[in-house]
Amino acid sequence: MQRTTLPAAASGHLRSASPEQTRAIGRELGRLASPGTVLALSGELGAGKTQLAKGVAEGLGVTSVVNSPTFVLMNEHEGRLRLHHIDAYRLADPEEAIAAGLLDEREVDGLTVIEWADRLDGWLPLERLDLDLAVGPGPDDREIGWRAWAEAHRRLAAAALDRR
Repeated sequence: MQRTTLPAAASGHLRSASPEQTRAIGRELGRLASPGTVLALSGELGAGKTQLAKGVAEGLGVTSVVNSPTFVLMNEHEGRLRLHHIDAYRLADPEEAIAAGLLDEREVDGLTVIEWADRLDGWLPLERLDLDLAVGPGPDDREIGWRAWAEAHRRLAAAALDRR
């Protein structure tokens, strides 16, 4: 059964001028996240999705190495909250993610970061924070659009992103 989406509770836009700034945005999200947080990252190759995910891990106090889990689909890391880092790049269709058990009840007590989330369109959890990253105008600049779906993610976005 395919899932639907909720009306966006809030949306906004911010800019990063460097990979370190992108990581800092992620750090703030990780620092303020609560159990059940889902961050759905989309953007072209090299847009900064993994940099943002590394920042989230730092904000959670994760000490293990966080890299894009493209070939294993999901890595889990211990921190203040358990980080479930999913990469949907290699999935042929959203049903593969469900069959592989990538989106299930294990994530309720942790924080889930989904890279290439647009490949799971229609199957993402209803309550989430979408972050769309794009390169430009300079080579290190990133444009980040966000949409918070449901109250908890709206509060997270307001605290972590609205101030930037």
